[in-house]
Amino acid sequence: MELFEEIRREYEHGVGTIQGVARKLGVHRRMVREALANAMPAERKIPTREKPKLTPVMDFIDAILEADRKAPRKQRHTAHRIWCRLRVERPELEIAEGTVRQYVRKRKQQLGQLSQEVFIPQSYAWGQEGQVDWYEAFAEIEGEKTKVYVFCLRSMASAGAFHHAYLHANQQAFLEGHELGFHYFGGVFRVLRYDNLKSAVKKILRGRQREETTRFIAFRSHWGFQSEFCTPGQAHEKGGVEEEGGYFRRNHLVPVPKVRSLEELNEVLAQSARKDEQRVVGNRTQTVGIAMNLEREHLLPLALEGFELAGFTFPR
Repeated sequence: MELFEEIRREYEHGVGTIQGVARKLGVHRRMVREALANAMPAERKIPTREKPKLTPVMDFIDAILEADRKAPRKQRHTAHRIWCRLRVERPELEIAEGTVRQYVRKRKQQLGQLSQEVFIPQSYAWGQEGQVDWYEAFAEIEGEKTKVYVFCLRSMASAGAFHHAYLHANQQAFLEGHELGFHYFGGVFRVLRYDNLKSAVKKILRGRQREETTRFIAFRSHWGFQSEFCTPGQAHEKGGVEEEGGYFRRNHLVPVPKVRSLEELNEVLAQSARKDEQRVVGNRTQTVGIAMNLEREHLLPLALEGFELAGFTFPR
């Protein structure tokens, strides 16, 4: 609008020619003629581009995103997960992942679901460090929506990870999760990093010092690893397992799994972990499975027998 006004003023009271106005204001002569013909710029018609690849799947994607509004916040579809479902559920439609990502991003902005993910590459020696954490997820067990607590042990060198679900995140489950994870990897990491879980830490002291629970100390001694703890409120210090939990939940627990029992759910988790051994993480050049095989010979050996997991209490 302001440009048309300036063109008309320059023509009437300035250089007085179409070519002179166009040269002075740096516009095309066609625009000068349009401004002289009408003080109001004509409304531009933006052509609607056809989307032959995307159109057949838009309803499918919209239905997923609409259903996600009722799903647990951390178990909603990413664009990559939607694309993977399209390849399985609509194999007759060939569509690029980038096309799906653009559409999903636009729709999530409209629905207020857009979030960002940050991945930080790190490097570790074989067998040196594993990271441990719990994360929450939901599953439909025997038709009932149930919150489960998933124990996760992740290797920082190979990026392999073990996941096992429990109904309660108590100390017995915590210790059992370790033992199952050690057998999954075929050995024990020299150092395990934690946040300040009550199953392991009785009291936070100065700096990185912790008063650990008696049973956790005994368990650690039995298996021969060392423990390190994060600074309170600094979850990024164990960012590997934090990232793993989010990735696994988004890619294997979306949509919310429907199972008959907790045992069946754990079988689903085990199969998904084995499937993840085929992927290449970050800038690595090997698959997770190949890296796990290389790391196995660097791990501490498994104990000859398991730790007594059941806790004992004595009358006072």
